[in-house]
Amino acid sequence: MSTDRRFCRFSRHLDRHDLGVEADVDDGFCLSAFVLLSRPDQPESVLAGHLDPEGPWDHVGGLNADRVRAFTEGWLLPASQLLLGESPRAAARRILDEMLGGIDPTLSEPVVVSEVYAPRRHPGHAHHWDLEFLFRGEWPSEPPRVPGLWRELRFVDTRRTPRTEFARSHDDVLASAGLPPRDV
Repeated sequence: MSTDRRFCRFSRHLDRHDLGVEADVDDGFCLSAFVLLSRPDQPESVLAGHLDPEGPWDHVGGLNADRVRAFTEGWLLPASQLLLGESPRAAARRILDEMLGGIDPTLSEPVVVSEVYAPRRHPGHAHHWDLEFLFRGEWPSEPPRVPGLWRELRFVDTRRTPRTEFARSHDDVLASAGLPPRDV
């Protein structure tokens, strides 16, 4: 699927296949929403998945083909950069609709986290800046089945899962939410 969406990933180093916005920011700046769903009886576990590389990730998650290849093997949280002009709460709703089949859990007000770091994939970008909106919610039943997006979607116990098994710096997001993955 090709998309006309523009995601809040700002950088002066965009290639022609990127879905972000060119801006005078050397190492990049992203505005992202994360939906952290746990079961009531397992608050230390969160819903995470392995993406299906054939899914329309450009449209639902702002991931071009290179990013999809890079993140295929790691656990990912239901998340996306905000669309230009989209509120964080509307982004969370879009994530629930498009990535999780329209489920409707009650979500917390977002915890807002800001960090500046060197992404694992781009260590030369030492000052990448992320502004993250972390929404928490409870999922009372089994994980949803969403064909075409996820190869696997399940509750992952962050206390038992090594940081290295998470992709796209989602281990850092979990640590910010008080659910740090296990250090190896």
